[in-house]
Amino acid sequence: MTLRIMLVDDHELVRVGLKSLLAHQPEFTVIGEASSASEAVEKAAALEPDIVVMDIRLPGKSGIEACREIVATRPQIKVIMLTSYAEDDMLFDAIAAGAAGYVLKQIGGGDLINALERIGRGESLLDPSLTQRVFAKVREATRRAQNDAFSMLNEQEVKILALIAEGKTNREIAEKVFLSDKTVRNYVSAILNKLQLATRAQAAGYAVQNRIQDQIVKE
Repeated sequence: MTLRIMLVDDHELVRVGLKSLLAHQPEFTVIGEASSASEAVEKAAALEPDIVVMDIRLPGKSGIEACREIVATRPQIKVIMLTSYAEDDMLFDAIAAGAAGYVLKQIGGGDLINALERIGRGESLLDPSLTQRVFAKVREATRRAQNDAFSMLNEQEVKILALIAEGKTNREIAEKVFLSDKTVRNYVSAILNKLQLATRAQAAGYAVQNRIQDQIVKE
């Protein structure tokens, strides 16, 4: 099957170079070109290519905005973002916009052909040099989400919630944190209220899901 490609770059020389590269590959055919985001959106709607190879930086609207519009209306079209610089914010904006791939312009012609073939098979891909940055960003986002999950609790409440997650009774918790049973009951009520939960079981599940033990270790 021949994959129908549309090229989007505001530099004509870049489009000419890409078109020349793809002309030697019988599995690809270039069906259109665009030099701006708006033109890309219009031509993608009219031509319905299989893959759009899009520069991330374009005059006016960015390639990311064009990608978002194209994918929103025609999710079957796969968009590969091309960029000269590996900028984290743009990388994640492109992924959020629905880009199927994100590669650096510095990659060789063979690598780009391989990327297009993989996208054509329905795979998603990142330039290998960016993969670890994605994982790092995901880990950071997860860490922030976990911190936010307990941000409304004070230090003592976090400790008590962790003990609830371990299945300990109020009496056992009281012995552990050197408080009275009544004080622990009050803490438990406050925790449930702050987390907007109804039962200890729900609180325990919430604590485990958000890895409360990581909070305790940090302290």
